[in-house]
Amino acid sequence: MSDDESEHDGQHDGSHDHDDHHGHDDHHDHHDHDADTVAVGVVTVSSSRSMDDDPSGEYLVSAFEEAGHEVVVRELVPDEYDSVQGTVDRLARRKDTDAVVTTGGTGVTPDDVTPEAVKGLFAKTLPGFGELFRRLSYEEIGTRTIGSRAIAGVVTATPVFCLPGSENAVRLGVDEVILPEIGHLVGLAGRGVEDGEVEDSEAEDGEVGDGEAEDGEAEDGEVETDDAE
Repeated sequence: MSDDESEHDGQHDGSHDHDDHHGHDDHHDHHDHDADTVAVGVVTVSSSRSMDDDPSGEYLVSAFEEAGHEVVVRELVPDEYDSVQGTVDRLARRKDTDAVVTTGGTGVTPDDVTPEAVKGLFAKTLPGFGELFRRLSYEEIGTRTIGSRAIAGVVTATPVFCLPGSENAVRLGVDEVILPEIGHLVGLAGRGVEDGEVEDSEAEDGEVGDGEAEDGEAEDGEVETDDAE
């Protein structure tokens, strides 16, 4: 190694130490607004399931509660554009809801309309969510993950995550992606927002009737076998 190279490396190492210190301070400040607990709205999008037959929705509820968060509302809506959009918009505007997570309707069949219905509500998109979910999903199901259109964004200062309908996909998305970051994202999305800027919803929690769409578990090309504990 030449003297010039040694000098360059030494300068680089010193700069790196400074950046690490500076980055640590930024990291601390960046997480000052993180929410310790989050109030979540859970929405299952399916025209063939019911509240009594909704393993994906049940897993979302249990996962959030076991992590110390609260599920304040859980609803089931059919695979219909207006129903999905109206429900997500209403829940995102509730003062007692910090985040919304949907399961179902993100595949490629004609009745999979969740991304189309929710995208129009986004003030900001979170493309990294779908990218990371599909990267992790690839490790489990290979190239079939291209059939999943999981997305996320911010609606009325409320992070919204749209997961596939299969229980395996929900487990992956909530355990590996959403739970590690939801407190941070809720804190950032709500920073500086006055209470009066978010409208309260007068609608009560409820279940929408069944339609004719296919089962959400088969909609996304996700893992089709039952999960093992």
